[in-house]
Amino acid sequence: MNTRVTRRAAALALALLVAFGLVGPPALAQSRRTPPQAPQKKNTRPGEQETADPQKQEPQEPIPPDVLKEQEVVKVATNIVQVEAVVHHKKTGQIVMNLKKENFAIFEDGIQRDVTNFSTPEAPITVAVVLEYSKLGQRLGYYGSGGMEPGQYEVLRPMAMFLQQFIKPPDDYVSVIAYDMRPTPLTDFTNDPGRIGQVINLLLRNQPAFSESNLFDALKLTLAGGRADSVVLENSEKRTQEYAGMQDIQGRRKAVFLISSGLDTFSKINYDQARKIAQNAGVPIYIIGTGEMFMKRYDHMLGAQDGIAGSIDPGRMSMLQAKNTLRTLADETGGHYYPITFEGEIPSALQSINAMMRNQYSLAYSAGDRRDGKRHKIVVKVDVDGDGKYDDKDFVVKARQYYNAPKSQ
Repeated sequence: MNTRVTRRAAALALALLVAFGLVGPPALAQSRRTPPQAPQKKNTRPGEQETADPQKQEPQEPIPPDVLKEQEVVKVATNIVQVEAVVHHKKTGQIVMNLKKENFAIFEDGIQRDVTNFSTPEAPITVAVVLEYSKLGQRLGYYGSGGMEPGQYEVLRPMAMFLQQFIKPPDDYVSVIAYDMRPTPLTDFTNDPGRIGQVINLLLRNQPAFSESNLFDALKLTLAGGRADSVVLENSEKRTQEYAGMQDIQGRRKAVFLISSGLDTFSKINYDQARKIAQNAGVPIYIIGTGEMFMKRYDHMLGAQDGIAGSIDPGRMSMLQAKNTLRTLADETGGHYYPITFEGEIPSALQSINAMMRNQYSLAYSAGDRRDGKRHKIVVKVDVDGDGKYDDKDFVVKARQYYNAPKSQ
């Protein structure tokens, strides 16, 4: 394939993105390596309140010592396990709405637990979008498309479509984290359409910089938080900062939308650790798996093991393990995994993901003061028609499958 045809195809792909509103023409003329220079105000996360001016606060009476002593005594050591559940029909896939607390039952290790908290799927969503933005993923996309478009479009296309079509400000909040050798927050949780557009433009006009793709580190940062690169669109003077992650968001319907090949080159944590973090977070992970077209085109040409370049030259076993990793993460957190081969499959997958995110029933139960450090199996059953019998044959409940109890010090 000659260079002129390849460039013409890439130009056509960019024109299509402009036509569908995924990127504005002025952004393409800017530098490909420089983020917007206008000062960006730090986001207020959902649920955060602006700190009041101490000088404007009314003086408060001191609390009597005997009251403080009484408050110190009244402490309850209990673990509340949050469970997000989606119910759909096995054959039709239709999501079941308007269920009540009495329609659900939660079992831990086969023992039924009382549902202490319950809310219906009416709240707005708070989503962390995590995408693989590496040369490794770019290579898979480029060869999967037969060289007809830049390889990063396989990741950017579903990301841009989701942000523009399914996130509804000001009620919905979204953050975006791109990862290669390390995860980088592009924006913290925001409900500003302008900032969402800046994220899309920033990724479209840049190029992946590193071949490494550390998925497990990205999931840890997204769910549990930690030290990371400063948020790009906040133009901080500091190189790194503490990132709170999903665990800092309270009282909101939460989900992670991951776009990834599932390959991990050399994260600081391993698969088992990442899996445990995902199990503990109680946040469903909805995944679009990339690299499917690459596998269908070149599976017969790949060696069983990784090539001489190691994990950045993946073999058949690594690709299959990557798919299994994504499927496991989705199943164990109550999310769903969509391996996408063709561009035409993306809209229906995104519609399904959006429907499930917005129809999650929030349940919770108390695990008491157990501190055995063990993993416990969670099963959610549903009685749709209220006849006293669980409808396992006709309906599926997507919910987290495990709870890891804390360990006594």
